[in-house]
Amino acid sequence: MTDSDAGTTGALDSAFRADVLRGLQSHPRAIPARWLYDHAGSGLFEDITDLPEYYPTRTERGLLEAHCPEVAEIAGTGHAVVEFGSGSSVKTPILLRAVKPAVYVPIDISGEFLRESNAVLAKDFPDLDISPVEADFMHPVEMPEAAQKLPRIGFFPGSTIGNMVPRTGVDLLRRMRENLGEGALLLIGMDRVKDEEILVPAYDDSAGVTADFNLNLIDRINREIGGDMPREKFRHRAVWNASHSRIEMHIEALEPVDFTVGGERFHMEAGETIHTENSHKFAPRDQRLLLRAAGWEPIREWTDEKGWFSLILAEATPQRFAP
Repeated sequence: MTDSDAGTTGALDSAFRADVLRGLQSHPRAIPARWLYDHAGSGLFEDITDLPEYYPTRTERGLLEAHCPEVAEIAGTGHAVVEFGSGSSVKTPILLRAVKPAVYVPIDISGEFLRESNAVLAKDFPDLDISPVEADFMHPVEMPEAAQKLPRIGFFPGSTIGNMVPRTGVDLLRRMRENLGEGALLLIGMDRVKDEEILVPAYDDSAGVTADFNLNLIDRINREIGGDMPREKFRHRAVWNASHSRIEMHIEALEPVDFTVGGERFHMEAGETIHTENSHKFAPRDQRLLLRAAGWEPIREWTDEKGWFSLILAEATPQRFAP
């Protein structure tokens, strides 16, 4: 680990502690979803993507395989592909093989998982310059030197944009536009609104993998912030919030419980929850409005035959002074 890596890790540790304490002190209690993705959490999420109930990954993968050649035709050559929240990069090879970029920049908050994933990717693409960045992409990210002078294609799959409330989602898309530059392209996946009977099982699977993923946050808090939260006194809960068009994930107290985190005492009543993640679902007009609000103009849109998921290619358009 370099001094730079150590500094990044220290900053993330400090941010994790601050967000957890602030979230537990809030009413209603809530902790940002990005902290679900430590090394163990990232691995569990990859397990989730293989579950029969979890349709987004296989649906989006099919769209990428069908339409990345068209993305390559539109984009041309000599780009840097910048992936926000790269995780295991399982969908990334589909795009890389089609676009054939000069540089690939994966950005992820879990440094250990990032390094493991890139080691695997490097074997499949031995001639590709891979320049990973360990960072929270919700904040400004400095592009590595290899990508600074190249046109860029942002890659944001998995409908991760749905984890954010609309205001935060627009802020993030604007930040991506600033990082990628005017004229850049963004290939983004967005999950669509569908029946609750399909949505809820995707986030509360019968094998309990999503429950382990959510409750792993308790293990991380106990390990990294000196907490003593009794995991056995909490359960995973997933609900469809129709008015906000989103699945919500919560950690719910099964009984009255007292615990300590970071030297501070907390009490939760039975049924009280910690809100850990949103997964917003979009109607087609909502998707386009969200992108345009952040300075991205959709230029191509593809969906599966059921209309469950959208893959959108957008361009960072020049700022307009007036209509």
